Amino acid sequence: MPPPNTRFSRFCFLLLLTLSSLSTTSAWTTFTVPHTPGADDAPSLTIALTNSTGITSNSTILFQKGVTYNIWTPIVFPTLNNVEVVIEGNLTYPEDIGTIQDIVVSSSFKGAWFSFTGGNNVTLRGSKDPEWGWVDGHGQAWWDINQQVNRPHGWAFSKINNGVIRDMKLFKPIAWNFATSGSSNIHAFDNTILAKSDSDAFPFNTDGFSAGGTDMLFENNHIVNGDDCITVGSGAKNIHFRNSYCEGGHGLSIGSLGKGGSVADVQNVLIENIVMKNSLYGARFKSWTGGNGLARNITWRNIQFDNVPFPIYITQNYWDQGVGPKPNSTSTNNTHIADFLFDGFDGTINDTPGYVEGSCVSDPCWYAVPGATGKEVIIFDLYPGTATNVVAKNIFAKTETGAPVAVMCNFTTVMNDVGFQCVDGPFVPTAAGLGRA
Repeated sequence: MPPPNTRFSRFCFLLLLTLSSLSTTSAWTTFTVPHTPGADDAPSLTIALTNSTGITSNSTILFQKGVTYNIWTPIVFPTLNNVEVVIEGNLTYPEDIGTIQDIVVSSSFKGAWFSFTGGNNVTLRGSKDPEWGWVDGHGQAWWDINQQVNRPHGWAFSKINNGVIRDMKLFKPIAWNFATSGSSNIHAFDNTILAKSDSDAFPFNTDGFSAGGTDMLFENNHIVNGDDCITVGSGAKNIHFRNSYCEGGHGLSIGSLGKGGSVADVQNVLIENIVMKNSLYGARFKSWTGGNGLARNITWRNIQFDNVPFPIYITQNYWDQGVGPKPNSTSTNNTHIADFLFDGFDGTINDTPGYVEGSCVSDPCWYAVPGATGKEVIIFDLYPGTATNVVAKNIFAKTETGAPVAVMCNFTTVMNDVGFQCVDGPFVPTAAGLGRA
């Protein structure tokens, strides 16, 4: 038997643990967002967030199941610490386009309808109930009239350290969905984005995830949209996107980088185990003519693609095709790329004659590549002296018409065996492309 003082010390220690647990439990607050039928429900939450009610730390902010909340004005969350925002009810944007546009042009608008502005240990959680937890943006009305002016972003999950985005369900968002600018240690999983049009109208700029920050894992997400499934921007490092489904959009994208001569910095990106269906691009990298900086150590691996016109596409000569023809740049600069790997691509190329993707509103289309046949599995539009160790291997593709698969590549712009014969012509794998180099 231990001596009395030891037993007392152990008792005191256990008592302190118990009191600490009780204190932590009692300090946690659950705030249920009130709902008033026919009225805007956002102001009541905004008041609670700004009136020192204690819900900005150690709390749950609950949109309760069985209620459809009217979020008719934007919500800005102040700095949060140890907070979970739980959406078990449904949320709806205003249906009137003009109402939203008036808010977007106001000086007080932060850029997104839901703005997280900073904090630690913040969770945004939806619902697994198939009937509840939906956020309805009423985007179809915007798409039907091709309204692309004064549109809000959806969810800005910014400057959060140790954050989670899970089980969210977004239905017909107006445009851009999730952005993680300036955040770190983020896990986003089991989210659903359905930006699919019921008409011939195209859901422009409905990007899924815009990854900006460091140390992020995106997995098991289901995204149907009209732009990038994920886009990784300058400043992003240690980004992992995996085990997800992407349909109808513009690819698994890095960039665009280097616009206006800016200095880009993207490092350590792994995108793997993805299904791409009816998308314009599969893997995509784009940097602007005349840009600066470096994109390094980026891998796309195990990509299944179906009905995709451009399965693998790199351009270091990007420009705004909507403004006019490619500029005659006099700059000798360009965003450098190094250690790019495309490994394990398998699927079908959409080479249907006369095919026009829904975002095409010009002639030629903004995505047109001069000289392309429409049968290319790989297009490397590189800038001389700036691309190092770029390799495509284990590429298995066929065209929907049965025509031979092709590539586009200028051998004067590469410094290594890129995994296939670098020509504008048939796809012929080399030793590196067969994994034997």
